[in-house]
Amino acid sequence: MLAPALYDLLKFVHITGVVMLMGNITVTAIWKFFADRDGRAEVLGFAQKLVTYTDWSMTVWGVVLTMVGGYGMAAMAGWDLIGARWLLASQGLFVIAGLIWLLVIVPIQRRQARMARMFAQGGVVPDAYRRESRRWLAWGLVSTVPLVAATWLMVAKPF
Repeated sequence: MLAPALYDLLKFVHITGVVMLMGNITVTAIWKFFADRDGRAEVLGFAQKLVTYTDWSMTVWGVVLTMVGGYGMAAMAGWDLIGARWLLASQGLFVIAGLIWLLVIVPIQRRQARMARMFAQGGVVPDAYRRESRRWLAWGLVSTVPLVAATWLMVAKPF
């Protein structure tokens, strides 16, 4: 009786992680897009600060919960992490999205955060900040595609 309950708990942890991760990246992109359109230095500075806060509080924990729950379920179910093609593909897509986030998006966010600290109190928003915002949004959309595909593979298990 304990094993099914533990499996269900791990599934809950996994789904909670996916919801946190996907929800945060989607909502953050939407409200940052509208903050960028607003254009006021104070709004942009606040939005940039929240991008950093939500990434470390929601995205990182979403990734951790997704992995703990997913690998825990796989271990309990005896799934072959490499032999099950849907599982291998899902892991690969998750890694691709993570690499885009770590190697492209986080550095953009850091540069934007440095700029935002300088203009947040009513200064002039530099063109470089606006260029970085467009890059952040574009790469954010690119990194979301593999996560959506991995989520579909987890649900459908097509192969």
